[in-house]
Amino acid sequence: MTRPVRFPLGQLAITANASLRLSTEEVMTALARHASGDWGDLCPEDAMANDAALQEGGRLLSAYGQGEERFWIITEADRSATTVLLPDDY
Repeated sequence: MTRPVRFPLGQLAITANASLRLSTEEVMTALARHASGDWGDLCPEDAMANDAALQEGGRLLSAYGQGEERFWIITEADRSATTVLLPDDY
């Protein structure tokens, strides 16, 4: 099932660490979820902050995976770039 894209991702980047540890398939699936407004495993407050940022033009953060497999996707407020990274890379 294809979900509608709610915002542009801009230029895509992935940290070296994330590139080594994550599969292409899981990154692509997560990027599609992120672009559709599925923020993954965030607390309700962070998800609501993303929903507000989507309307007001703020930075967007999603989190996917668990434990050692956890990773983040961040889209800049101006939607010029989206980065896939591990929490250790931040």
